[in-house]
Amino acid sequence: MTQASEFLRGPLISNQYAELPPGPAPVAVPGTAGWRILLVEGDASAAGALEEALRRHGHEVAAADRGSVALAAHEGVDLVLMELELPDLDGLEVCKAIRAVSGVPLIVVTARGSELDRVLGLQAGADDYLVKPYGFRELMARIDAVMRRGRIQSRQGPAIDHGPLHIDVNSREVCVDGHGVDLTRKEFDLLCLLASHPDTVISRKRLLQQVWGDSWSRRTVDTHVSSLRRKLGNSGWVVTVRGVGFRLGHA
Repeated sequence: MTQASEFLRGPLISNQYAELPPGPAPVAVPGTAGWRILLVEGDASAAGALEEALRRHGHEVAAADRGSVALAAHEGVDLVLMELELPDLDGLEVCKAIRAVSGVPLIVVTARGSELDRVLGLQAGADDYLVKPYGFRELMARIDAVMRRGRIQSRQGPAIDHGPLHIDVNSREVCVDGHGVDLTRKEFDLLCLLASHPDTVISRKRLLQQVWGDSWSRRTVDTHVSSLRRKLGNSGWVVTVRGVGFRLGHA
């Protein structure tokens, strides 16, 4: 068995997850499918408790206690739960490396809770960001929301063309005038949502709900819009409608 495929289990004793249901039998959660989850956590006690909880809820869990193991093990999983404090690599760099080669949904679960930490996590490619300590039910809800958004995106058409703007939904590639544009996962999701409704003003609330899971601030949207405009090479691609939201424009 290779290191990447091993389950690295730690002690199952922790009071961090006090909401766990009693008993060892799996608990069915309405609306939540069983996913193959890669849990990246350097603290063996925390990893063991969370792994047990996820298994009770019907998920298959592979655990990695180092960033190097996560980089070798993320292929083939449905979701990555990523702690940023790891013994060998910085978690943000691991997020960036995974996102560079994979569109797998990724949720950061960490004690780093400042606004800057959240922004850096999102910019590194995280789909959601949860600060410890947290309730286990909230984690399950966020997992379900991230996976639901992924299913919605997979049902979109294979490509969107808007003048010189070309979006390949399946490969998550964007070109303007034939030149590739390197976007983060959230920037791509934001652009794809706007481009899917080219004649519609999308409210900030809807953007937060569909791209970020309704868990971030006005500044989160503005930061990503600003970055998206810069990378597309023209601020006209994303038009601000004051007091309402944003719509796709023309460059």
